[in-house]
Amino acid sequence: MAVREALLALLGMGPAYGFALHGGLAERTGGRRAINVGQSYATLERATKAGLITSAGATDDGLPLHRLTGSGETVVAGWLSGTDASGADPWDESLDRVLITASLPEVPLSPVLAAERERWLARLAAASEAAANAAAAGEQPEADASAGARLSRLAAAADAARARAALAWLDEVAAAEDAAALAFAPSDVRPKRGRRRSAQPSASA
Repeated sequence: MAVREALLALLGMGPAYGFALHGGLAERTGGRRAINVGQSYATLERATKAGLITSAGATDDGLPLHRLTGSGETVVAGWLSGTDASGADPWDESLDRVLITASLPEVPLSPVLAAERERWLARLAAASEAAANAAAAGEQPEADASAGARLSRLAAAADAARARAALAWLDEVAAAEDAAALAFAPSDVRPKRGRRRSAQPSASA
């Protein structure tokens, strides 16, 4: 998934510390994205170096808080509107984007669902066309070409099946009577662990 984009989307709710963001990522994707905590911290550090997040001070007990910069807000807006991360799988991106959006209190879900549906309809049309072209090529007399075309048709059929599954799932989300109840505010419960701000050297050092 786009771990960076998802963590940035959570920061759209306001400043937060690393371990809270790490836990929120798993919680707001229904448990399907429980990544290593080290990956979360490393992602936040890279996002800071990239100018997407910056310091927002610290909690009372010393955990460093992060907040979005203007550039970070732009990245979040692009991801929520459908810009997949480089190298990311469209299926994973769609599921995570919809689940996270559904959990965010101030982000409307309907536009995200509509945009996802449009993209998967386009993918279904492309896969169906590819399958039809491969089927036509498979009717040629050359054995090698026929075998290759059959494999291409099966691959295209798999793409079409995934597109139909995605569309069915999007319809299920849209039809959920309790869709509004999916959103929730960040938890105030303190984490069991977290990376505290490094101690500053004393003036006498």
